[in-house]
Amino acid sequence: MNLQKITDYLKPKQIINSFNIDTIEISGISYNSKTIQKGDIFICLVGEHFDGHNYAAGAVEKGAVAVVAQKKIDINNVPVIIVEDTQYALSRISCVFYDFPSEKLRLIGITGTNGKTTVTHLVENIFEQAGLKCGLIGTLGQRFSSNEGYKEAKHTTPQSPELQQTFKKMLDSGIKHIVMEVSSHALEQHRVGCSKFASAALTNLTQDHLDYHITMDNYFKAKSKLFSSLKFEENGNNYAVINMDDPGAERFISIVPDGIRILTYGINKNADIKAKNIEFSVNGSKFDCETPLGNRTVNLLMTGLFSIYNALAALSIGIGENIDLDICIKALESTKGVAGRFEVVERKPLIIIDYAHTPDGLSNVLNAARKVVPEGGKLICVFGCGGDRDATKRPKMGKIAEDLADKVIITSDNPRSEDPQQVITDILTGIKSLNSEKISVEIDRKLAIELAVKDSNQNDVIVIAGKGHEDYQILKDKTIHFDDREEAKEAFKKIKG
Repeated sequence: MNLQKITDYLKPKQIINSFNIDTIEISGISYNSKTIQKGDIFICLVGEHFDGHNYAAGAVEKGAVAVVAQKKIDINNVPVIIVEDTQYALSRISCVFYDFPSEKLRLIGITGTNGKTTVTHLVENIFEQAGLKCGLIGTLGQRFSSNEGYKEAKHTTPQSPELQQTFKKMLDSGIKHIVMEVSSHALEQHRVGCSKFASAALTNLTQDHLDYHITMDNYFKAKSKLFSSLKFEENGNNYAVINMDDPGAERFISIVPDGIRILTYGINKNADIKAKNIEFSVNGSKFDCETPLGNRTVNLLMTGLFSIYNALAALSIGIGENIDLDICIKALESTKGVAGRFEVVERKPLIIIDYAHTPDGLSNVLNAARKVVPEGGKLICVFGCGGDRDATKRPKMGKIAEDLADKVIITSDNPRSEDPQQVITDILTGIKSLNSEKISVEIDRKLAIELAVKDSNQNDVIVIAGKGHEDYQILKDKTIHFDDREEAKEAFKKIKG
């Protein structure tokens, strides 16, 4: 692509060493000097630990033919395009480089603290049951259909160049619909900056990522960008889906632009799509669903109140897309659990693996697990908290575990650069009980899982929370292979035979 076309779209503050930019061709986009290719345009991103401006000269030496920066840098042999925000510029460059693929797609964005992954998988199945090819992008990775495996992704929402390239590949393969998780980080960092969303859905808003956003108000403002970005179109079908039971529902509704249709769902409040007469079992859940298109009884293969909310969110999107109600219900009922989300890996005792890593997430999974504890059984919780992340949620999660479980084993999660013992100490500050029979600490996660299995009986339920689908553990100096599902099965085999 011609550099002149990129600069015309960016409308930069200044271009230094402009030379003949209309003769310079850009063959790729890079924001990492280690992976720069000859012919790339290099974007100087400013992060928490690195400043791309310090690596610009090295990128040019490796073949970058232009640099985008937020400040003047000492480079004289290639054009330097000065902009106010390189992160935003990266998003716009990526869109123009890949020819704005989202404008040719129906892009459905799912945001919220919990439930995004499950909702995207439910929506994917709704589209496929309706005969529509659907791409999926999220925490587990990317895939072009439910019949294929995931392509691993580093982030829930990829960085702009990777995201726009994925849109383009999906579009070229014949996909017209994409459902994706949209994280607060991605919204704050403009990763979806100029992507055109047909619809946006909110699962919930509870405490998470305050190490990054600092306040819940900032967290809300980041999430709300997905909804304020929706644009009304004549003869279009743009809509927002909102969880009416979330305390922030009205605030989200208030920032949806005029002309955008709003579909609400819920259990406790009046909503367009509503669940009633809910029943749970270890094998799933059942509820009566009221919708503008008629009422149906729904039998899910997933259990827990959070699963009902996830199903309602996905159903709302199906209705928003004008897909037949019976097709939507069939899709919900045929969707099996998502990896690492209330995933049962053993029975007697029942061992459940879940990604819950927030106060609300842990509360949800423990409440759901409590409902399937057999008479005379106890609920055992194994969990930790991630290092280098929001420390204020640690004591809250400790209290939740103490209040909801019969036995709690506190362990390490992904300690990263933090001392795992300090993370555990933070969790313990939220726990009042001094009862060593109820509260245990085992810093080694493998041994903690073994301890839970060893202390369990056939009628017990063990919840191992925090890592879910992850098959690694991030330590101070390395990342090792570690999968809660594998460890639980191995402990079961070793101890219970």
